[in-house]
Amino acid sequence: MSEHPWPGEGDPAPDFSLPDADGRVHSLADYSGRWLVLYFYPKDATSGCTTEAVEFSGLLPRFLALGADVVGVSRDKPASHRKFIDTHELTVLLLSDPDLAALSAYGAWRAKKVCGKDCVGTVRSTFLIDPKGIVRRAWGQVAKAAGHADTVLAALTELAGS
Repeated sequence: MSEHPWPGEGDPAPDFSLPDADGRVHSLADYSGRWLVLYFYPKDATSGCTTEAVEFSGLLPRFLALGADVVGVSRDKPASHRKFIDTHELTVLLLSDPDLAALSAYGAWRAKKVCGKDCVGTVRSTFLIDPKGIVRRAWGQVAKAAGHADTVLAALTELAGS
């Protein structure tokens, strides 16, 4: 197991079963045989989370061309995801995790600082999972949303593009 609270490179990706904006449930097994970019973000329609979702959506055709799906996860309810998707014309799949099942399994729900105050919440993080369900890259704490999708695409290109 990793020396940090999230799955690291070479660890099996934790399973999940979460609803999308339309209530359809998606699980890790649904992506068997494909790459999966699984990213966790704090809240729909906030500035950093919007930037990240818009950038992943803009690059989605390039991810798909490399055999990868892109899925975002937050605590927001499906109705919130629907509004977020419609408002920003997002093309990435967003899943709802109000019970913190996947957020906890991936170590994305933990202590953090917000405006200098200690609290517990969603830490922006991303996992690049290979077609066999193994984590190949882990960004356990994404410092800046802007440009992160490009970083993940570069890693995927390196791993899957050859």
